Amino acid sequence: MADMYISVKAEASAEYTDRKSVFIGYVKPVATKEEALEFISSIRKKHSDARHNVFAYVTRHENSMGYSDDGEPQGTAGMPVLDVIRKKGLTDVAIVVTRYFGGILLGTGGLVRAYTQAAAEAVRSAGEARYDNYCEFILTCDYSDYGKVTFELEKYTKKIIDTDFGENVKIRFIILGGESESFLKKITELSCGRIVPEKLCEKFFCPDIE
Repeated sequence: MADMYISVKAEASAEYTDRKSVFIGYVKPVATKEEALEFISSIRKKHSDARHNVFAYVTRHENSMGYSDDGEPQGTAGMPVLDVIRKKGLTDVAIVVTRYFGGILLGTGGLVRAYTQAAAEAVRSAGEARYDNYCEFILTCDYSDYGKVTFELEKYTKKIIDTDFGENVKIRFIILGGESESFLKKITELSCGRIVPEKLCEKFFCPDIE
């Protein structure tokens, strides 16, 4: 499993105009090819009156990638949008650039620049996000050990998901994958083996996005 990947923070859009042609870039984080195609379809329906709805997407799931010039000259639209994704090192992302023709031909170079600019502006508007590999755990401890456990947790890159104060204390949390082994070793030493965190899963998480 990869340690990290980069995508966008949220769905966003941006507009770019060149010689009266309007290019509207849309971007959205997606997890699968199906999600990407649904997003593309929604933009096409929204702008069904537009001459072109160019798109590109890349997802980690099934290592999927796709793009379309949607009627523009080959290589002038879909590939430039895909190049924006690749050059920024993004994945799990879909971009659609809608064009309303302004009556002036832009030429091959002009189309490439315009689609590139609209896609890049949309990504800039969305903001980039780094997703790191985290491990999710749940641990049960006595109240006498709770202070020591939380004190130790504060030293690591983590997020507390839930704390249940019942007969014992149950803490569900995620911790950066590369730090989990060190944490588990420290908790074992502190509790003399009494506390054994249970690993629930691995997931990618961005602290900047809740």
